[in-house]
Amino acid sequence: MKNSRNAIRIDLMLIADMIPPGARVLDVGCGEGVLLEYLGQFKQVDGRGIELSMAGVREAVRRGLSVIQGNADTDLKDYPSDSFDYVVLSQTLQATRSPRVVLEHLLRIGQYAIVSFPNFAYWKHRFHLLIKGRMPVTDSLPYQWWETPNIHFCTVRDFVTLCAEMGIIIEQALALDRKGRVQKLTPLGMGILTNTLAYQAVYQLKRK
Repeated sequence: MKNSRNAIRIDLMLIADMIPPGARVLDVGCGEGVLLEYLGQFKQVDGRGIELSMAGVREAVRRGLSVIQGNADTDLKDYPSDSFDYVVLSQTLQATRSPRVVLEHLLRIGQYAIVSFPNFAYWKHRFHLLIKGRMPVTDSLPYQWWETPNIHFCTVRDFVTLCAEMGIIIEQALALDRKGRVQKLTPLGMGILTNTLAYQAVYQLKRK
């Protein structure tokens, strides 16, 4: 079934809005290819995907998408520099073993990178830890601690600090609350309130 604008996650819709029509796009950790299908339908992009799960790859291929099985930590090095206009990493950064290396590859392969991730400093996560003393389980962090693929939890402020250390330009930054309402991050998420109230964040990045 083709996607409608209301049929995909709000963070994927925001990512799609950042990508111009006809762009060359690599979606890293593309899952079943929902974003790629949407971009092909509404933006006529030249889209490719890489996905760790074989079940995800099979479903994406069934949708008619160009997706291969691969691992962001080990396989991005094989992609030529400047081979895409945009490289997307949606809700995957926290599951990579070497987030800094992965970010370097994203901005080597593409002119721009778009990265989204759950904000572990969200106030309800903090409150859950304070009151219950256990790792929170939510729709954005849906695993028990012993089975989670997420190995590098980060906050909005952590991510902005890493970008500064790497010399990465943040061109656009958006925060979503628990209900999917959007606000622009000023100054790019370093404020205490933003770091506390953002449920997840979406960043468009560019190398210097």
